[in-house]
Amino acid sequence: MAADAQAGGVVGNTYEKARTWLLLPSWLVLLGLSLIPVVLMLVYSFLTKEFRGGVIWEFSLTAYDQFFLDRGLFGDEPPSIEWTYIAIFWRSFWQAGSATLLSLIIGFPTACFIATRPAASRAFWVFLVTIPYWVNLLIRTVSMKFLLRDQGPLNEALLTLGLIDSPLQIINTNLAVQLGLFYSYLPFMVLPIYAAVERYDFSLSEAAADLYASKWMTLRRVLLPAVKPGIIAGCILVFVPSLGSFLAPDLLGGARNFMIGSLIEEQFKGNAGNWPFGAAASMILLSLVLIILILFARQQSQRERLEN
Repeated sequence: MAADAQAGGVVGNTYEKARTWLLLPSWLVLLGLSLIPVVLMLVYSFLTKEFRGGVIWEFSLTAYDQFFLDRGLFGDEPPSIEWTYIAIFWRSFWQAGSATLLSLIIGFPTACFIATRPAASRAFWVFLVTIPYWVNLLIRTVSMKFLLRDQGPLNEALLTLGLIDSPLQIINTNLAVQLGLFYSYLPFMVLPIYAAVERYDFSLSEAAADLYASKWMTLRRVLLPAVKPGIIAGCILVFVPSLGSFLAPDLLGGARNFMIGSLIEEQFKGNAGNWPFGAAASMILLSLVLIILILFARQQSQRERLEN
């Protein structure tokens, strides 16, 4: 026994000492693909735009000043608040929030339906949810544009059924952008909720029914608190990429429905782009998202402490 314990201790100590080296590849990947690009973007946001494109290595706050303040065409007027970019940010948050809510409304019952199927068929239903997403996002967004256009299958079907007299103008509207975001990120809502519901003990619902709880009360007081981590994860996974998306706004929304992702993309395209301004907009977006997530995490931790 002593020899076994000693051998186990040697093995444990060996892995303890090797842990740093075993984790080194993961740390290098995170450093190279996450931290370094963010640091480079932060540095570029403080540089000066070169007239013919690119940057001049002269540090300034010009990009941030351009985002928040309007100093006129030649920069010699008294500064005023630049509402254009603030409005784009607000539209982006509203669009991302609407797409997240729509994904939750559709994704939650879908996840519950899949989780309550027989175990042998659940993989098939998950396969049906995920198979459209084996195709590139650009192709799926273009397909959505074809579906929603004036002469597309949706309008043709509604006209054939006599539900409308003339084609609905959906393309280049906020609704088209929301539908595009919803279609792009729906599985990110379904899969975390499905994983949470699958682990849920349905005998709790049966016990609530035995105590004369209505279906609505059982859902609100028993099921939702139990699967809340999956709902939170799904909302974050849909909201964050929707906030920075540019394909759906560009292809489905047009110039009148510009989002922050489209604004950032435009700054890095061609020689006329403004790299420092695009980097500054990226850092402002990243900071806002981090602040929201930190506040949300702090609120959740405080609520959990109160409940315990």
